[in-house]
Amino acid sequence: MRQIFGKSHNGNLKEAVRGISNPQLLMLMSNSDQFEAHVKELEEIFPGVPSIGCIGMSYDTKIVEKGVGVVAFSDGVSAVANVLEKVSVMPVRYIERLEKDVNSIRGSHNDTVCIDFCSGNDACVLTTIYSVLKRRDISLVGGTGDAGKVSANGRIYEDAVAYALVKNQGGRVKAYKENIYHQMRNHRFIASQTDKANYVIGALNGKPARQVYQDILHVTEQEITTRTFQNPFGKLNGDDTCIVSIKEVKGDALTCFRQVNDSDVLVLLELGDYRAIVNDTIRTIKQDFSRVSAVFSVNCLFRYLLFTQNNYMQEYLNEMGRLGNHAGLVGYGEHYNNRFVNQSMTCVVFE
Repeated sequence: MRQIFGKSHNGNLKEAVRGISNPQLLMLMSNSDQFEAHVKELEEIFPGVPSIGCIGMSYDTKIVEKGVGVVAFSDGVSAVANVLEKVSVMPVRYIERLEKDVNSIRGSHNDTVCIDFCSGNDACVLTTIYSVLKRRDISLVGGTGDAGKVSANGRIYEDAVAYALVKNQGGRVKAYKENIYHQMRNHRFIASQTDKANYVIGALNGKPARQVYQDILHVTEQEITTRTFQNPFGKLNGDDTCIVSIKEVKGDALTCFRQVNDSDVLVLLELGDYRAIVNDTIRTIKQDFSRVSAVFSVNCLFRYLLFTQNNYMQEYLNEMGRLGNHAGLVGYGEHYNNRFVNQSMTCVVFE
């Protein structure tokens, strides 16, 4: 298979797709001002080609912050794109679409992946989607776009998740998740006084969540939202830890970027040696694949900000580029199978 990434830093879609021909799947990552126009224009240029899209930054060896990026898969790929609607209310209402698409593409664990762009309510969406994918053991990689909008096959949707099922006819596929954080000492909490709908943590071990965070890290209230780059929470999920980023302070409570429920077990995390961790990820992929055709990844906005502040973002893209053709999305939340995480990187590798 072949992956092409086209881009235009000033939002010229025709410039972005200039090198793309005979695509089997298109993924659009645009800016909020031009998204709807880009969706329409992309469908006009490539009528009938399966496509998904969202609002967000994109990259290959360079970041596209405000323009437009297009990823095209071709040469030995079969794909189908579709959408589940009303994800804040009942995404399962549209699950028959996904069931039909999975059957039509005849995918399996070794050669097929689901890539999704979501407008919100990610945890519920992933549970719904994965209820179908797990029957075929098909992996999922994706992320959250901005402004509550996504696109599928030339149409704009709000309150929805757009997905693409991609089958690699020439080799394997495999999904990965990278976590650059580890547990900080023995800090472990039981969450309570939570507001699931608004992602609020009211108390940790019976004490106000804001005060607990401040007392451990010795930070001011104003420093909390930037300190989450170094010290987010982690929600224990079996043997895995899902990162929970802090969005803002709400009185004595903390509002986060993903849902926390009463009685959830949380730990406090701290930033590890991210350069070494990235190199470990690259080394693992190279051990798993003697030949890489393409890598599509989703990096959290907070990782982008952290790497940029530490003058590492360009180096990071160069390092990932060593794998081969690498492109991706800067998301507001990352998806890995049935898990919705923050401050992480997820990717799919095509042989």
